[in-house]
Amino acid sequence: MWNPNLQTLLVGTIMAVGVTLSGCDSTKDDAQNPDVETTSEQATTNEPVQDSANNPDLDGATAQQGTPVRYDVAAWGADKVESLAVDELDNIKSVFGEVMSTDENSLDYASNPAAKYRFMKTDAPYLDIIDSEKYLELGWYYANPTDTDKEKELSQNHAKKAYQLSRQLMGDDGGKMVADMLNSQIIKNRIVGGQKIELAKCEFYSCMLVINKAAAQTDNS
Repeated sequence: MWNPNLQTLLVGTIMAVGVTLSGCDSTKDDAQNPDVETTSEQATTNEPVQDSANNPDLDGATAQQGTPVRYDVAAWGADKVESLAVDELDNIKSVFGEVMSTDENSLDYASNPAAKYRFMKTDAPYLDIIDSEKYLELGWYYANPTDTDKEKELSQNHAKKAYQLSRQLMGDDGGKMVADMLNSQIIKNRIVGGQKIELAKCEFYSCMLVINKAAAQTDNS
């Protein structure tokens, strides 16, 4: 008959050996099957990398592109024009066409009382003349490359009228100044064709040309 103490010791020894062998077999199986540990890593490294440059939707938007507006100033300069003085308002307005609306309570460049003459309907790209005791201002819509073809066409027509009127007021130098404006040049405090230009620029959908009538023909600084 077995000694109960010896039986208990023998059973405990057999169980310990079984656990040890089981652990060895598990380690051996893992070594023979390396894919078990690398599966998650391979899933990560094999995931295709998306290039935001080739997939612009990743950042939610793409840069708008359009065709730049071209102004044929070379052809405009070939037209003959008659000279005008800055105080010949009726003749100046006739160059821009029919007045669609008049605001007698407007302000000029320096916030002085002035009259604004608009030559386009309210919902169309604007073409304006603002006249005060001191300033004559020309303003028109400056189209963006992403604008519609119609908006670009109107912007070109506005620029052509401003070019023509500038030549009438300041000679060929006036036309050249408008061409410079359309090429993003800013003119300040300069005498052009005998007229004092306070400011001339085209940016942010707007062109403005401000002539200081009080300084015309007298300020040679």
